[in-house]
Amino acid sequence: MKIEDLEMAALGLDPKNRARLAERLLESLESLSPEENAHIWAEEAQRRADALESGTLSSRSADEVFREARARV
Repeated sequence: MKIEDLEMAALGLDPKNRARLAERLLESLESLSPEENAHIWAEEAQRRADALESGTLSSRSADEVFREARARV
């Protein structure tokens, strides 16, 4: 099964079951070794850097993010 198919199936669940699935998935990540955790975060950082460079991901300054957050509170 492709990850996209799995995502589609998970998103088709009702909110209660999506929350249950999310909780179980997050719990499964808590048992990772520090090395596994570091590897996963390094891959994610590279994925985001690549997306920024290719223009498929936009960025905002921290000041802008905090200003928007304060306006919402």
